[in-house]
Amino acid sequence: MEAAIKAINLTKRYGNFTAVDHINFEVYYGEIFGFLGPNGAGKTTTIKMLTTVTRPTEGTAIVNGYDIVKQPAKVRESIGTVPQEYTADEDLTGWENLMLIAALYGIPKKEARERAAELLDLVELSYAADRKVETYSGGMRRRLEIAMGLINRPAILFLDEPTLGLDAQTRAAIWDYVYRLRKQYGVTIFMTTHYLEEADRYAERIAIIDHGKILAIGTPKELKEKVGGDVVTIEVNGDIGLARKVIEGIDGVNGVTVNGNTITFKVKNGNTAAPAILETLNKLSIRATSITIKEPTMDEVFLEFTGRRLREEEGSTEEFMRFRRTVARARR
Repeated sequence: MEAAIKAINLTKRYGNFTAVDHINFEVYYGEIFGFLGPNGAGKTTTIKMLTTVTRPTEGTAIVNGYDIVKQPAKVRESIGTVPQEYTADEDLTGWENLMLIAALYGIPKKEARERAAELLDLVELSYAADRKVETYSGGMRRRLEIAMGLINRPAILFLDEPTLGLDAQTRAAIWDYVYRLRKQYGVTIFMTTHYLEEADRYAERIAIIDHGKILAIGTPKELKEKVGGDVVTIEVNGDIGLARKVIEGIDGVNGVTVNGNTITFKVKNGNTAAPAILETLNKLSIRATSITIKEPTMDEVFLEFTGRRLREEEGSTEEFMRFRRTVARARR
């Protein structure tokens, strides 16, 4: 697959502090790529380098075929960004905001009007095009921000916490628009989120970064397998000691624990392993009275690789205040 983004030993230092440490990864054209990390992990710095806001100390990246160090203007022409904070001018209408961004990109007025109308229709804001943004709800503002990020027809769209502070229904609606724009325009999505269930559900591949280094990259399923696969719990009626011995002897099983007449263990694919285990136990006159198979959650994956849960992370005062401002505006 062809890479839309290719980071090559990408590094950023601030004095003696290394924020991003020689990272390498690829994002393929047409995919939704999740970039996860605790506060201070190097996530924001990486995005700033990829979008040419910050120049790398070492290494480089190729974004839509352009080198971020040698061809930053070309990179900026081919990307769109939707930052965590709302950037639309509240004193302007939705239409005026789109036309302003189009003018900044140097898009001719006739073409800009056509694109603005098309995008407002995509995000279902045509009815509110002539209303000032200060009257928009949080979900409407976020949809407008997405439209603004698409006005230059980017090949790659960077979404930084696109659903922060929104209710569950609005978050689902935002992702519906993201899917539609990818289908309609073929846009590659590079997104960050603190909602790990979003990364699990919507990202085709995920990178986890901490202390400036990439710790893991893969599909949600691949990352879950790296932490031991499925968690299987079997309640048995029979010789519990023999049942445990049988299960521990099965190839690929690990982390076996016993609590009363219940055995819990990890295995790469629970749906594949369970029938064979049940058949073996049955031959030994040990009957399984219940069985449950559960995939690890992305929260457990994150904990495995970083040693901390994302929801427990506490950011700096600046990050906290930014979060509060965004949430407050989203709830209007």
